[in-house]
Amino acid sequence: RSDCPTGRSPWMLIVGVVADTHIPDRARELHPALCPALQAAGVQMILHAGDICSPLVLAQLGQLAPVQAVRGNRDWFFQPPLPKILQLDWEGVTIALVHGHGSLWQYSWDKVQYLLKGYQFYRYHNIVAGEAGSAQVIVFGHTHTPENRTVEGRLLFNPGSACHGVRRSVQPSFGILRIHEGAVQGEIHPLEGWRLSATGQWVEVPASH
Repeated sequence: RSDCPTGRSPWMLIVGVVADTHIPDRARELHPALCPALQAAGVQMILHAGDICSPLVLAQLGQLAPVQAVRGNRDWFFQPPLPKILQLDWEGVTIALVHGHGSLWQYSWDKVQYLLKGYQFYRYHNIVAGEAGSAQVIVFGHTHTPENRTVEGRLLFNPGSACHGVRRSVQPSFGILRIHEGAVQGEIHPLEGWRLSATGQWVEVPASH
């Protein structure tokens, strides 16, 4: 478990939540708007829910705030390996941080189900709920689909992919958790102004008039 970090706002802990950055396998670098947006939000901690792919991503995010991260199904090159799950306790809120791909069998079965039925929230809820124990908040990634919903009294929070949505045409996003005295509020924020090219480079999108 991790204690609440020092140097926080006296009234609220602001946590940036990032997932599925996929560098360099899908994008060459972080979305140009991500770090400025996290900094503007005043984050005091950053959670990365896996599929980081390069340790350089954590180093870059770590320049903004301390980072906690878990292992995704593409995070093969971390030494020592990242944990599969982290249990955190901040400001009286218990948080389970996982990627959400589950076991090899669950991952393989979900691939089949996704091809047949597409994205279905309940499939991932069942996986992450089984891993999270009694945590009040479950932060996960993997699906590239933002979620900010309460199920059976606890928050299921997926910031979406900071690289691209469930399809490359879907806008990337990140999340913010605001935690205070046992309560938590989740926010999903789109990452705008840039699109990911076929070569993995960010191309600025001209502002519409």
